[in-house]
Amino acid sequence: MVNDRVMMSSIETKLTSGKVDGGSDVEFVKCECCGLTEECTPMYIATVRESNHGRWICGLCAEAVKEEMERSCSESEEEALDRHMRFCKNFRSSVGSPPPNTKEDLISAVKQLLIRSLDSPRASEIQHR
Repeated sequence: MVNDRVMMSSIETKLTSGKVDGGSDVEFVKCECCGLTEECTPMYIATVRESNHGRWICGLCAEAVKEEMERSCSESEEEALDRHMRFCKNFRSSVGSPPPNTKEDLISAVKQLLIRSLDSPRASEIQHR
């Protein structure tokens, strides 16, 4: 199943002719959670996918997944990633059509993540109860 995800993700990744300082190719890759597109080296993309069960996620979503894991001590990394992906999908569907300015979309997503993190109890608070 992970191989299928990697293959599908690879199809979505578009190779560009751009070069970074070291002369290596760069690719545009889209976060499977929030949809943010970043320009990365193939080696970095492979590293991120390897550590996220075959899925490529941006740094912001990676931090959100870490927080999901901290909040619920019994949750595995894959469960936290699945939960965050559902959250992003629900958020995108509630927003409707994308705003004309993608910066507004990113700011709005960060705002929703912050509100969500403030509303939910921390793992340490749950343990002290």
